[in-house]
Amino acid sequence: MSERVHLPVVTGAGAAAAEAPSPRRRHPDWIRVQLPTKPTFFETQRLVRDQRLNTVCESASCPNIGECWSRRALTIMILGDICTRSCRFCDVTTGRPLPPDPDEPRRVAETLAQLGLVHTVITCVDRDDLPDFGAAHWAETITRVKAACPDMTLEILAGDFKGKPELVDVVLAARPDVFAHNLETVPRLSRAVRVQASYPRSYAILEHAHRQGAITKTGLMLGLGETRDEVEEVLRDVARLGVDIVTLGQYLSPSKQHLPIERYVPPAEFDELAAYARGLGIPHVESGPLVRSSYHADGQADLVRAIVAARDAAPAPAPAP
Repeated sequence: MSERVHLPVVTGAGAAAAEAPSPRRRHPDWIRVQLPTKPTFFETQRLVRDQRLNTVCESASCPNIGECWSRRALTIMILGDICTRSCRFCDVTTGRPLPPDPDEPRRVAETLAQLGLVHTVITCVDRDDLPDFGAAHWAETITRVKAACPDMTLEILAGDFKGKPELVDVVLAARPDVFAHNLETVPRLSRAVRVQASYPRSYAILEHAHRQGAITKTGLMLGLGETRDEVEEVLRDVARLGVDIVTLGQYLSPSKQHLPIERYVPPAEFDELAAYARGLGIPHVESGPLVRSSYHADGQADLVRAIVAARDAAPAPAPAP
């Protein structure tokens, strides 16, 4: 998903960066964020508190929270704030979660209705403790959000449901506009980075969602020790699969207990990879050091509507002989 980071902060135009201690090393100058000062940031924060909701923006301390919440763009995290998995890049708490809150779908829908967004993202912790891994809770949340916000496009960033396609179908039946699931890294590093997950399983989940007609999205973190050739191979994989949206961002280690940063990828290389991905036919690519799964997702609303319209207008495939 996203990870806790300690970044230099710029307090105003031309101001010197105020460096906070890094868990591993000093971050380069191109990784810096603005302190939140806009009233809309604090209004969004208050609404989240009042509705007793979790967000990945806070739970994983996303570096873009100031920018995004100032635009009322947030990523709500359902099914609690304790994850049953222990991915070595992520700072969301691992442990034994409480049972799902049956009132959470209503609160999520009411919050999003108050914000009046054109597009939003909902994500979750992994719930391997539940028989359906949270699929029914996902479906209830999506259904309520779609009813409360009929003009908003809804993107969900889901787990792998332990590779069970029938549970993905439960979620897709509620008709989210985008089904996102992150590959996170290249196949060679997948087991070390995502201890209880696998690249083939994640690829199969994306493949199934695409075959069911969903708009699909995935993301990679760079700087974990992957090679340029390996990243390009993954991009070819997802292009062959027909993934519609891809995000590429810099991995930033949450702490000394997490995986170290092996390399800072310069902005020019992110630009080159974005051009390569687009050249493969991937319709939309967000690529840059501070890009995260949901970064600027609200800017994809028109793209999502265009894809939906084009697919609805396409003739039905001829029946098999």
